Amino acid sequence: MKSDLQYDCVVAGAGAAGLAGGAVCAGAGFSTLIIDRENRSGGILNQCIHNGFGLRYFKEELTGPEFAWRLSEKARNAGAEFSFNTTITGIKKLDDGSFDIRMLSGTNGVQHCNARTVLLAAGCRERTRGAIATAGSRPAGIFTAGAAQKMLNTEGKLPGKSAVIVGSGDIGLIMARRLRWCGIEVKAVVEIMPYSAGLTRNVVQCLHDFDIPLHLSTSVVRIDGNERVTGVVAAPLDKNKTPDMSRSFTIPCDTVLFSVGLIPEMELARKLGVRENPATGGATVDSAYMTSVPGIFSAGNMLHVHDLVDFVAEEAEFAAKNMIDYLNGKVAGYEFSADAGSNLKYVVPSRFVPGEPSRFLFRSTIVADKAVLKAEVDGNVCWEKKLTFVRPAEMIIAQIPANTLSGNVCFELESLENA
Repeated sequence: MKSDLQYDCVVAGAGAAGLAGGAVCAGAGFSTLIIDRENRSGGILNQCIHNGFGLRYFKEELTGPEFAWRLSEKARNAGAEFSFNTTITGIKKLDDGSFDIRMLSGTNGVQHCNARTVLLAAGCRERTRGAIATAGSRPAGIFTAGAAQKMLNTEGKLPGKSAVIVGSGDIGLIMARRLRWCGIEVKAVVEIMPYSAGLTRNVVQCLHDFDIPLHLSTSVVRIDGNERVTGVVAAPLDKNKTPDMSRSFTIPCDTVLFSVGLIPEMELARKLGVRENPATGGATVDSAYMTSVPGIFSAGNMLHVHDLVDFVAEEAEFAAKNMIDYLNGKVAGYEFSADAGSNLKYVVPSRFVPGEPSRFLFRSTIVADKAVLKAEVDGNVCWEKKLTFVRPAEMIIAQIPANTLSGNVCFELESLENA
């Protein structure tokens, strides 16, 4: 299908990844359109009014809106165009290798746009109470942590008077502090794992500094209340990771926030036939961050959930530089695969070029103050790196020199606690 709208690069999403990637593409002289369903750029950053952003990327501590504004200006100054209040309803690959993108907006109705390349940067969404099947009725006062954050920070509304937070993801930890600042009593954060799912700095600054209890290896088994939440019933997990109801306890509250993980927004990619990575929930990509569909790239939280937005922006810039290479006719031959072995949840990317330097990202499944990350080819260790303070919530980044990996590689993480 021919379209009056023709672009070299179309970016799906105007959050940190989309803005950073779009700025690189436009800055290199390629026509670039950034599409977002919201009425402005920035995505989730606009409701993150706390500081702590930008120390790595901008070398300055910023709030979420400040970080978003800096990236937005960077993209605009580079020449990127924007289409807000617009939803991408479909992407179709054409016979000539380009893509027909179907868009819907209240202003323009249905439009079609043609793009030579696409960067998928639509971020992720929160898991809800239904995703973890928490028992109880459906009273008022139950929110995801992100929904409560938006209500409080952008709408100026208090979600309740006393709260329990289910799950210790970073948004939940940050909301514990935010609620306390607003005079809302936070009774506890309840985490099913034996360690926090959020960054250590957030545990310290948002819980310890405010004497908010963190119940580890504990499950919320029921939410009580009819018209409004009246409390939750929690129980420690036994050795079989089953709630021990003989030790259950009730926490009175009128509000429950769920911070139990994020899910990459993969619906459009699935329809296009992009291969998924079951460990991340996002796309499977090669070391250029191109998906299994040539010309379709992915970066940011839509690819895998990051711990810092600075890493999101850096990753999107890297993906965009490879989009430019693709537009210029450079397509690498990816010969070898990368797999995650013991004590690793995943590795990104899944394929790499052996003759070039490689950058791999990992998530640990263990807690260790000392550990070693190893790369094995045909059972032989060909690279290793000692690590300190390994936590599942914090991403591991490894830069491996060219020609170090000579075949399909399996990465292993080994604790050195008792070494």
